[in-house]
Amino acid sequence: MAYYVGVDLGATNVRAVVADGSATILGSARGSTPRGPTGIAVTEAILDLIREACVEAGVDPVAATACGIGSIGPLDLAAGAVEDPANLPDVIERIPLTGPISKLLDTDEIHLHNDTIAGVIGERFHSERNPDDMVYLTMSSGIGAGVCVDGHVIAGWDGNAGEVGHLTLDPQGIMTCGCGHDGHWEAYCSGNNIPRYARRLHDEDPIDTALPLEDPDFSAVDVFDHAGSDTFADHVIEQVTHWNAMGVANIVHAYAPLVISVGGAVALNNPEKVVDPLRERLDEMVMSNIPEVRLTDLGDDVVVKGAVASALTDGTGDRSRL
Repeated sequence: MAYYVGVDLGATNVRAVVADGSATILGSARGSTPRGPTGIAVTEAILDLIREACVEAGVDPVAATACGIGSIGPLDLAAGAVEDPANLPDVIERIPLTGPISKLLDTDEIHLHNDTIAGVIGERFHSERNPDDMVYLTMSSGIGAGVCVDGHVIAGWDGNAGEVGHLTLDPQGIMTCGCGHDGHWEAYCSGNNIPRYARRLHDEDPIDTALPLEDPDFSAVDVFDHAGSDTFADHVIEQVTHWNAMGVANIVHAYAPLVISVGGAVALNNPEKVVDPLRERLDEMVMSNIPEVRLTDLGDDVVVKGAVASALTDGTGDRSRL
């Protein structure tokens, strides 16, 4: 029997799975993404999780035929590594991926993708319709998109297509993104940056609020938990919705998708406060056909299932290759 490994490297969590030739997951392991001391610590964590998933599946790592990886970016495809990730501490400059994983699994069939590209591969592979024009949009620690146009997944020459979180939405640039640039979508609406944006909005309009703005552990979860009972929390979500709808409108105008499937912890945990309101705003922002905007059916498995689909299909997600 052939076995396939999938890896999902996020800014918050790492997951590894082992699957069979029908993409059925046989073993799985999950852990937090190390914050240092260097990128090698992240690599070692991934290798450990692959070993754990193999143990659970009862599979020797060297029995794996191929591995797909969905990773945070930006990627250095030539080196098979992540280079200066925006949503991890500055001490993590480089995370080697394909070389160490290839050595562990004893295979050269290692397919590295941006995590959202893995996401759109997973969406298409597991969809009954397998749409030729669709986008997978993640709203999590960061924001990004995997794009498929006319049946072709768009990766870009360096693997970094789809970094829509770094679209400049605010020309005033009042918020600085984790990448160091101003006015990016991600600076306002990602899970990491919603708390910073809330503090900035409160500095501009210091109304009474129950949000623990001064608490160092203040998070996006607090904002969503207070929605509906706190006027300021509602104001923050209203502003986040505005930027999200603007970002999605840019995606629609650029790629004309039939479907936009939304995932990531921010969206999955708060669909009625994130996905529903941005969908309602699109009619006033889009001049062309408005796509179906829906929550992913694959939940937080979408990237790792896309990574497995990539491993099964020589990095394409094309089911005709099975």
